[in-house]
Amino acid sequence: MTVSNPNIATSGAARVFGRLYGAVMNLPERPMRWAQAALPDGRLGWLFVGPNLLIFGIFTFLPIVIDFYYSGTGGTNLLPTDRPWVGPENFASLLDCKNYLDPNSCVRDQFWYAIWNTAEFVVLQVSLMLVFSLITALVLNRKIIGRGFFRAAFFYPVLLSPVVVALIWKWVLQRDGVLNAAFIAGGLDPVDWLLNARSAFGWTVFVSIWAHMGFYTLILLAGLQAIPADIYEAAAMDAAPPFRVFRRITLPLLMPSVLVVLVLGLIRAVQIFDEVYVLTGGGPGSATTYLVEFIYNTGFSSQVRQYGLAAAASLLLAGVLLVLTLIQLRGMRGKGDTRG
Repeated sequence: MTVSNPNIATSGAARVFGRLYGAVMNLPERPMRWAQAALPDGRLGWLFVGPNLLIFGIFTFLPIVIDFYYSGTGGTNLLPTDRPWVGPENFASLLDCKNYLDPNSCVRDQFWYAIWNTAEFVVLQVSLMLVFSLITALVLNRKIIGRGFFRAAFFYPVLLSPVVVALIWKWVLQRDGVLNAAFIAGGLDPVDWLLNARSAFGWTVFVSIWAHMGFYTLILLAGLQAIPADIYEAAAMDAAPPFRVFRRITLPLLMPSVLVVLVLGLIRAVQIFDEVYVLTGGGPGSATTYLVEFIYNTGFSSQVRQYGLAAAASLLLAGVLLVLTLIQLRGMRGKGDTRG
């Protein structure tokens, strides 16, 4: 009677798998040796980064070049060869205003409505989000019951797609939505949350804060946990009141993180589009039409597609974002100097 040993069969299969794995992994050796001999002076690295640079150039730098070109052309034709060169005419049209505080006095009034809507949105959204994120980070930094759960709960909306976020809140806020159903059940009249200009604007601010606050809370929480505990112990020995500890210790040491949150929040707020586009579509009227949506409508969704005007507006927006990015870099450098 023959008794088979399962350990022998297993070790044999493992050897075969090991040989196959080694053969597959050694396949690139010959071409790599050839490439190393053919590309001297450390140029082999270009072979690896070349494909990535090509993709990066096609999808990043080429659109920028095209955007610059289209901003200097007019007409409604899409192909560059069919578009007449108009120079800075599109920029002049966008900036032609008798009174910049009154969009109705501007040639492109919708552009200036979008500018002022965006400015108001940025001020409200960033300031409120910074305050709420700071309060949330301070609470979550304390030893409270269920701290891990609450940290995950506050960060969860960040993982959702902006479209999903907007659809959830549209389901809640529309006239026959969840919120009005609760009002009716409580004997109250339903409210057209998204059909009133001020309430629709306010809800876009709220939804944006709800969707992104977790990310900024996480940054501030990391900043709080980087503050040495012995400083707080020394303040406790001196019987310093909590508000004084926050004002004299926590806030100054947290300021680099606050600056990062502030600049990242500003950049994100200026670029607001997807959530608001799905939630309100820019309405009612132009109450929630922000700058990126104006660019999208002008270039792609209106009946007369003005690609040159949209490109010029996008370059103006890029200028604003460039300034904010430089501020962020300066802030990050200051943070590094402080730590050094």
